[in-house]
Amino acid sequence: MTGAMRRLLAPFHRPIPALLAMLVAAQALFGWRLTMPHTLVFDEIHYVPAARALLALEGPVNIEHPLLGKTLIAAGILLFGDTPLGWRALSTVAGTAIVGGVFGIVWLMTRQTRAAAIGALLTIVNFMVLVQARIAMLDGFMAALVVLAVAAMGWAMRGSATQSRWRWMLGAVLLGLAVGVKWAAVPYLGYAAIGLALMKRQDPSRWPGLSWWSAWGLLGLGAGLAYSATFAPAFFYAREPMTLAGLLPFQWEMYARQTQILPPHVYQSAWWSWPVIGRPIWYFYEVADGAQRGIFLLGNPAVMWGGLVAVAACALGWLRTREIRLGIAAALWIAGFGVWAIIPKSLGFYYYYFLPAIWLSVALAVAINRWRGWMRDWDEAYLVAAMCLFVYFYPILTAGPLAGPKSFARWAWFTDWR
Repeated sequence: MTGAMRRLLAPFHRPIPALLAMLVAAQALFGWRLTMPHTLVFDEIHYVPAARALLALEGPVNIEHPLLGKTLIAAGILLFGDTPLGWRALSTVAGTAIVGGVFGIVWLMTRQTRAAAIGALLTIVNFMVLVQARIAMLDGFMAALVVLAVAAMGWAMRGSATQSRWRWMLGAVLLGLAVGVKWAAVPYLGYAAIGLALMKRQDPSRWPGLSWWSAWGLLGLGAGLAYSATFAPAFFYAREPMTLAGLLPFQWEMYARQTQILPPHVYQSAWWSWPVIGRPIWYFYEVADGAQRGIFLLGNPAVMWGGLVAVAACALGWLRTREIRLGIAAALWIAGFGVWAIIPKSLGFYYYYFLPAIWLSVALAVAINRWRGWMRDWDEAYLVAAMCLFVYFYPILTAGPLAGPKSFARWAWFTDWR
C-alpha cells in the first residue's frame, strides 16, 4: 500500500469514521432501487394495510402483534406517501441501525476498529439483513431495537455510576420498544437480567452504580413503560378504542392469536433446520415491472455456516479460558436461537432466524479478532468469499431483472431452496 493510500485510509482506523462509513454504505445499499417491485411483497400484504388503518385510526387490525412496527410503517407512509418508498423507507433505517449496532457491540467487546468493521461488513453481506431492510415487515424493526439495546447495555458496563444507570435504562427502553414490535423480543429481557447478575457477580466493577436488584428494577420499569406507550395510538381509534381497563385483557387476546393452531404452509420449517439454511423463503417470484423478478430470503452461506464454526470456537474458547468476550459472543447466538425450541408457535418460518443470524456476525468478528494470528491471511480470504457470494446472489435478493421463469435454478442450490 502506498503512502498516499495509507494517509487516505488513516481516518478509518478510528472507530467513529469507520462507523460512519459503514452506516453510509449500508443505507445507500439498502435504499438502492427500494421501490422495486412496485407491489406488495410477502407479508407486506398484512402489515401495509394494517399501517394504513393505523394511520387513519380506523380501529384494531392485525391484533396478533403489538403496534410499534405497524406505527413505523405508517410513519413512512406519512412521510413519503402510500407508495413502495413509503412502505419500506423506515425498514432501510432499521437495517442500517442493525449494522451500526453490531459495529458498536463488537467494538465494546474487542476495542478494535478492525474487528468492529468486520462485524458490520458481515452484517451488510448477510443477505437476510439486506432483504429485511427492503420490505415492510416487523422483524427488521424488532431486530434493530434488540441489537441497539444490547449495545447500550454493553456500553453501560463502563463509565461513571450515573452514566451506567442512564445507559442501562436506555437499553431497557429499547428492549421494551422491541417487544412493542414483536413478542419474539421478550426473551432478551430475561437474558439481560440474568447476564447482568452473573457478570456482576464475577466482577462487581461492571455496571458501576448498579446492583443486580436496582438493574432489574430499572429494566422492568423502562421496558414496561416503553412497551405500554406503544399502544398509545389505539386509545384514539374511531372504532373499539383501547381503554386502560382493556389493555391487560388485550395482551391475553394477542397471546391467543399468536399461539393458535395454523394450517400447514408451503414454506414452514422446523427451528433446528434454520442454521443450515434448511428451508429459505421466496418472498417474491413473478413477472413485475416488465421483467421476471425474485426476492429470495436466505442467509449468506459463508456467514451462516462459517458463523456456526465461530460460535463453536468462541464457546470452546470460553470454556478453556473464561474470556468474557468469547462467552458473550457464543451466548448471544445460543440463547437467541435455542429459545425457538420452546416458543409456543404451531408453525415455524426461516425468517424467525433473522435475529440469531445477526449474532453470527458478532461471533465471527470476535473469533477472527481472537485468533487472527493463527489464521494468518485466511480471514481476509473468508471476507472476500462472503462478499463474492453477496455479489453473486444480489439480483435474486433485490428483485433484479432475470432472464426468465426458470432463472431461480441458478441460485436454488438444493431442492429445499426451490
